[in-house]
Amino acid sequence: MMMLFVSRANGAWAAAAMIATTVMLSTAGEVLTAAAMQKIGDLDVIRERDGIGGAIKAVITCPLFFAGVSFLAMAFFSLLFALNHLDLSLVAPAAASLTLVTNAIAGKFFLKENVDRRRWAAAVFVCVGVYLLAH
Repeated sequence: MMMLFVSRANGAWAAAAMIATTVMLSTAGEVLTAAAMQKIGDLDVIRERDGIGGAIKAVITCPLFFAGVSFLAMAFFSLLFALNHLDLSLVAPAAASLTLVTNAIAGKFFLKENVDRRRWAAAVFVCVGVYLLAH
């Protein structure tokens, strides 16, 4: 049903919804995968201690990792759906650059990363660029 609704919609709202869905799924996937890697620790250390089997076991027993990969897969198919309905020249730059912005926000608040002024300035410039691209 959603596919029929989006297929018939020819407006900016449908384009924004498709791009936003791709961006949010991608950001969720990347944040969950990063959180999994933080939880697992350095794979080189694990490999030295427990061998390659130990490193593989550490990854495949982490639910955060599989959640992250699942969200990244959904983001990929969301991107394909958007590309099927919208112009590549809009979807690719908008999705990629807005993902940079949402990753900066998510990194700061969910992963407690140090996001410096240069990264925030880059995010603002990206937003301005996407706005200019859309208009």
